[in-house]
Amino acid sequence: MIRIPGLVLTEHELEVPLDHSKPDGERITVFAREVAEPDGLDKPFLLYLEGGPGFQAPRPTRHPSSPAWLDRALQDFRVLMLDQRGTGRSTPVGSLDGMTAEQQAAYLTHFRADSIVRDCELLREALGVDRWSVLGQSFGGFCATSYLSIAPEGLREALITGGLPPLGRPVDEIYGATFARMLERNRRYYERYPDDRERVRSLVARLDAEDFRLPSGDRLTSRRLRTLGNALGMSDGFEKLHYILELPPDSPAFRHDVEPGMGFARNPIYAIIHEVCYADGGATRWSAARVLPAEYAETPELLTGEHVFPWLFEDYSALAPLRDAAELLAAHEWPRLHDPSVLAANEVPAAAAIYAEDLYVERSFSEETAAAIRGLRPWLTSEYEHNGIRADGARVLGRLLDLARGRA
Repeated sequence: MIRIPGLVLTEHELEVPLDHSKPDGERITVFAREVAEPDGLDKPFLLYLEGGPGFQAPRPTRHPSSPAWLDRALQDFRVLMLDQRGTGRSTPVGSLDGMTAEQQAAYLTHFRADSIVRDCELLREALGVDRWSVLGQSFGGFCATSYLSIAPEGLREALITGGLPPLGRPVDEIYGATFARMLERNRRYYERYPDDRERVRSLVARLDAEDFRLPSGDRLTSRRLRTLGNALGMSDGFEKLHYILELPPDSPAFRHDVEPGMGFARNPIYAIIHEVCYADGGATRWSAARVLPAEYAETPELLTGEHVFPWLFEDYSALAPLRDAAELLAAHEWPRLHDPSVLAANEVPAAAAIYAEDLYVERSFSEETAAAIRGLRPWLTSEYEHNGIRADGARVLGRLLDLARGRA
């Protein structure tokens, strides 16, 4: 137990099966940090599931509270922040050295929402908790939806922000919808920052003509530059992108700031599992690459969003050791993540914030899912972008709690 100003932190580690269908097989570790106020050590648990896939849980601080929703959560709960398998202090996924591509791919099949939910259930049992509440942001909401399908008996209530996944929809439809939104977001961005259009055009031409190296030694390619559009789905994303593009390209600042991009070097699971987290059955076969609109070939300044392409495993040296495994996973036939009949009979109080212009999780598909989960109360809002829980955490969490508990 660790005490920091205003908070008591308790650390938990648990060994779980890599493959939950083989409980006596290989084991990995999952880590979770319990966060409570000094007088709140006996409050019920709220399990927090972070977005991604492949991102660790937030690291809590107080004064100012971080994450932004923490103060509101601690009014009702002690919070359990899980480092999902493969992230943070849980057994990490790196380059998986010493494995063949087939072994790497087999290992990585166990990092989707269904495995994460089963980790949560083992953790709940180890802590002696009868039922707990769950808050899922983005991919964490995908996990919370899987929780409602796989183990609803472990839940008191489910709260989801920007993360109601499509149910059974072909992955090509999903990426087709996100590209349509991305084209519109490009239009809005260049309307706000018209000079950036020529900046990006010039950068693309330069990067195609010369070997431009980043601090890591990676070459910055034009196609890698265009993935910076991923930022445009956040409330502060337009400005963050502009403040990179306004820097002189030859400056150390530009090279430093442009390098992190989508964070694949730190979180390789993000690249490997991103498409397959949408595969509610079937194979993805590099969907985003196959449905990429023709406009991208014709208009060099168009930016891509939260899309994963096979060439990323060439342009990012950190991903190169997993390139062949990624090809195998793209061809893998995935089982379904959700049981529609269980969701249709759901009895767990649930609420979900659906962001009307969400760049990453298509609104219309989320509304379909909300209608398919018995008793789930959706909150459709245009006030926030995908990061609403981070931008205005107390209000968003409070609204979800009111909806789930019938107070609104």
